[in-house]
Amino acid sequence: MKRTDSPDAQLDGFLRKYTPEMAGLAKAALAKMRKRLPGAVEMVYDNYNALVIGFGPSERASEAIFSIAVYPRWINLFFWWGKNLRDPEKLLKGSGKQVRSIVLESAGTLDDPGVEDLIAEALERAAVPIDPAGARRITIRAIAAKQRPRRPAK
Repeated sequence: MKRTDSPDAQLDGFLRKYTPEMAGLAKAALAKMRKRLPGAVEMVYDNYNALVIGFGPSERASEAIFSIAVYPRWINLFFWWGKNLRDPEKLLKGSGKQVRSIVLESAGTLDDPGVEDLIAEALERAAVPIDPAGARRITIRAIAAKQRPRRPAK
């Protein structure tokens, strides 16, 4: 993978660093989010701890609504303004000032009614909405020179 590769090809290269199971789960989760968020801009950060794909209406990180973070052993769906979401099922985890998350046991977790409700509410509350008629695009925002291993230690 080279920086001159297309953003899609670069993202595929980042995912190949993970076990086939984790890469498959990440690809399935991304496919579901893309279907749910047509027109979203995907901001990719291949960070020290995880591969993060943010979803928002533009390339401005401050406008991100969700992100998927791929770790060696699990994947989280982050709600950037999750603290204020109604969460009667207590699905959201975290205690920071704004961000909350859900561990994706499978891509099907995104279809759970409680998770769908949280996604819908987050979209309704977004300061800048995602234009569903917009063209989906990926932008590679950062690639950390030093990274933790992407596969669990044996």
